[in-house]
Amino acid sequence: MKFLILTAVLLVSFAFANDAYEDVKVEVPADTFIRDIPGPIWDGPLAEMFNTGPWFNSSGTGVGGADESILETWGSTYGYGCQLSYDNLVADDFVVPSGETWAITSVTVAGYQTGSTTTPTINGLYLGCYDDPPTTGTLVYGDLSTNAYSSAAWSGIYRVTEATSGTASNRPIMAITADLSPSWIITEGTYWLVYQLDGTLSSGPWAPPVVIMGTQDTGNGIQSVDAGVTYEPVDNGGYPQGFLFILEGTLVSLQRSTWGSIKTVF
Repeated sequence: MKFLILTAVLLVSFAFANDAYEDVKVEVPADTFIRDIPGPIWDGPLAEMFNTGPWFNSSGTGVGGADESILETWGSTYGYGCQLSYDNLVADDFVVPSGETWAITSVTVAGYQTGSTTTPTINGLYLGCYDDPPTTGTLVYGDLSTNAYSSAAWSGIYRVTEATSGTASNRPIMAITADLSPSWIITEGTYWLVYQLDGTLSSGPWAPPVVIMGTQDTGNGIQSVDAGVTYEPVDNGGYPQGFLFILEGTLVSLQRSTWGSIKTVF
């Protein structure tokens, strides 16, 4: 992706009444920003094992040629509260295929704070990996009380509506990474990644959803607004939504039967 220095005008900032989600109904018209100092731009995953994406649904249509995560007209929510300060968490699942063992070396999630520049304001990432949905499963890796944040960079994507595509730059989506040491060694099965974010601005952090143009149902993400005691499915305009994260690492092993199947190909 190629980007120019991005420019827009800050008119207004305000507190949101509901920190569980950021709704278009509270949007200030023409809420745009002047940004003359770009931040670092994420160079993408290097050893991807799993990606819930896509992260954007419109290529090159944003301010300065950025990609965009467009909230289509059937939806009403920009992002979902995952704020450490409010004890809000979000979660989504991932699957390690049968016969495989993964060594997960880093986790990258998507988040933004409304009104930030392309220089990240998010400085906290708290992670937990469960062997079942978090209300019934066991925490097998991670620690939701310890900041696992390693770095953050602008993803090159803005979260916008159809009406503000090409003009709004006040929701730059950040790629927030935790480098894991030791690695998470995970065998076959379905797991749930739970996370929350911290930042320096008053709005958010918010977790944007998976976006596929023309597709309403993008996953089965869940959210807790009571410090993880209960979780509820998230939706946008009544349609289930997935959350964005990328797992990087290496394939540790395949079961002997799997290797046998592979060898028969040659």
